[in-house]
Amino acid sequence: MTWKFRMPRRPRLPRVSWRVLAWASAAMVVMVLWMTAPLGLRRLRFFRVSQVEIVGIRYLDADQVLAALRLSPAASVFDETEPLAERLRGLDGIADASVLRRPPGSLKVIVREVEPVALMMGARGALTPVDADGRQLPFDRAGLDLPIVRTSAGDSSVVGLLARVQAIDPALFQMIDAARRTETTRGDVLLELGGGAHRVLLNRDAGPEVIEAVVLVARDLAAKARPYVELDARFAGQVVVRRRGAGTV
Repeated sequence: MTWKFRMPRRPRLPRVSWRVLAWASAAMVVMVLWMTAPLGLRRLRFFRVSQVEIVGIRYLDADQVLAALRLSPAASVFDETEPLAERLRGLDGIADASVLRRPPGSLKVIVREVEPVALMMGARGALTPVDADGRQLPFDRAGLDLPIVRTSAGDSSVVGLLARVQAIDPALFQMIDAARRTETTRGDVLLELGGGAHRVLLNRDAGPEVIEAVVLVARDLAAKARPYVELDARFAGQVVVRRRGAGTV
C-alpha cells in the first residue's frame, strides 16, 4: 500500500516585505557611505577650506577669530569641527561657538561673545572693557558706550550690580554714565546718570525688586515733572527721593 503526501509549502514573503527589505538595505548603504565618505573626501583638494564665514561678532576682530581656528593650508570641510569650536571657546571674549560645514569649500563659524558690562578705569586712567565678573575683555573700547567704573582692581561688586541692571532694565543701564563704591563701610554703590544730574544709591547686592522699584519711582517723577537729584534705595521696602544731594558718599 502506497501513501502519498505533500510536503508543506514554505510561506512566501509578501511583496511588501521584499520592498521593506530593499529600502532597509538601501538605507544601510547610504548610512555607511555617509559615515565613511568624509574619510576619503577630506583628502581631495576640491574640498579644502577656501572661505570662512563668521557670524555673531560685534566686539572681536575677525582676524582674531580666524587666528584662533588655526586652520592648516590643507584643512578640509570634512575635518572634525568640534576641535575648531573648542579652540574658539578658549579665546578670551567668546562664551560659546560652533562650526558648520558648507561644502565644497566653506565653513560657517557662529560665535556668542561675552557681553561687556563696563569700562574699568585703571590707575593711570586707562579704560578696559570688563565682563560681569570684572574680568578684562580683549575688545576695542572705541565703540563701546558703557558705564565707567572707578573702583579698586579685583572688586567685582560694582560691575556685578551693573550686570543685573543691564539684564533687568536696559533703558536704565543706558542712562548710567559712571559707577563707584561709596565711602561707607558697607561698600554701597553709587550710580551717576544723565551726565551727573541724577544719582542712584544701591546696596551692592540689590536684587531685581529693588532695581525695578527705582525705575518705577524715576518714571513717576518724570511723568509728574518733579525734579530730583538722588534716589536712595538702600532701605528695605522704600526709595528715598532727595531734591538736593546728600553730600559725599
